[in-house]
Amino acid sequence: MKPRVMSLVIFTCVVGLIVAPLQVNIFTATFSLICVAFGAGAAGALNMWYESDLDALMKRTCLRPIPTGKISSNEALFFGIVVAFLSVISLYFVSNFISALMLAITIIFYVVIYTIWLKKRTAQNIVIGGAAGAFPPIIGWTIAMGNISLEPILLFLIIFFWTPSHFWALSMYKTEDYANAKIPMLPIVSGIKTTKTNIFVYSIILFFISLTPYLFGFAGNIYLFTSIVLGIYYVYLCYMLLVKSNEDKILSKKIFIYSILYLFLIFSIILIDNIV
Repeated sequence: MKPRVMSLVIFTCVVGLIVAPLQVNIFTATFSLICVAFGAGAAGALNMWYESDLDALMKRTCLRPIPTGKISSNEALFFGIVVAFLSVISLYFVSNFISALMLAITIIFYVVIYTIWLKKRTAQNIVIGGAAGAFPPIIGWTIAMGNISLEPILLFLIIFFWTPSHFWALSMYKTEDYANAKIPMLPIVSGIKTTKTNIFVYSIILFFISLTPYLFGFAGNIYLFTSIVLGIYYVYLCYMLLVKSNEDKILSKKIFIYSILYLFLIFSIILIDNIV
């Protein structure tokens, strides 16, 4: 169920839930988040079911349950479908229709649009498929509000424009893995130089997108200052990757690790800024 990936998904969902103007009771909040967690886990299981042959070829994923024989493909498929269905239905009864609909869209987008359709067909798989990972704060907001407004869309956009540089950095220092699995990631299809340029461009776009919560009155001065500092360092790392040709592996790995911290801190400050 990819618990490490799920943890960041749930955290961004929690932020969307807590910063919403209307607060839900602890029972609804807790069980709604459990439903979202199971939905995210089901999507992860279905992703590993479909890509089990590719996972076996990559050092990063070869120890997952299906390649190692701990779970069969059929078991993973059955588990993923059942848990996905139950998570969506349960969220509908615990919360509301729109939050259940958004969870269903997220699961379908990740499994069908990204995993099955895009991932093996285009180097832009991460750009388009990144929407799946950007939906959780919207789900959190809808659990509380029952509607979608500008605020959760801004949170969505931050994750959406964060995703390309995050995953392209990963693909740069894991190029051999993706080449072995014949997955058309950008470094393989377009080369390292183009990938570095794209990472840098997206880091700049992300910097300005990260300011929108403040510009639209959704966050205050604490968030503005922090997002500027975090964003400048992110752009700096991506610029160093662009101009230095002999440290690609080191810098791409550093960007990948920092990007996770960056997203966590950005959403943490949004949460703190709205609470304080």
